[in-house]
Amino acid sequence: MIEAAKTKPFGFMPFYPGPGLGGHCIPIDPFYLTWKAREFGHATRFIELAGEINTAMPDHVVAKVGEALNTVGKPIKGSKILLLGLAYKANVDDDRESPSYILIEKLEGKGAKVDYHDPYVPAIRPSREHSHLAGRKSVPIDASCDLVLISTAHAPFKSHNFSKLNVPLVDTRNCVLASNRPKLYFQA
Repeated sequence: MIEAAKTKPFGFMPFYPGPGLGGHCIPIDPFYLTWKAREFGHATRFIELAGEINTAMPDHVVAKVGEALNTVGKPIKGSKILLLGLAYKANVDDDRESPSYILIEKLEGKGAKVDYHDPYVPAIRPSREHSHLAGRKSVPIDASCDLVLISTAHAPFKSHNFSKLNVPLVDTRNCVLASNRPKLYFQA
């Protein structure tokens, strides 16, 4: 449907599903509208449903990570996971409200060791919500992990040859070229 809608020559901007919402607008602003609508006795069920679905996406991704690790006989607990992309959208350094932080916390809560790589976010800055992650640094993409999890569709990730890593890849953005995917490729 998105491909068809993109044929419209004006007034359309494509948005693709991912591991959750991030940024300073979309995760927050619709709920102002909901609040204001309630003042006038109106329901905004569609906005609330979208919020529920987006809030549940990190749990869906963690389940996919578990499935992918199971294919190689590993549990989440004790596995080394390399998360690619902290920024909330591709090719920027803006990590406000990024779902990547929630993924890190959920995976570490299940006993995984999570490192990240992001060419735009070399170190995690202090924040109110995720202060315990501040100071962590981006690591290189290498084969020392048990699984690679793509959370942000940065341009360098699209053409990176992940098949050489020989570990499962969970791609939440469907961004890796088919020729560069490993045998164990999972879309979330």
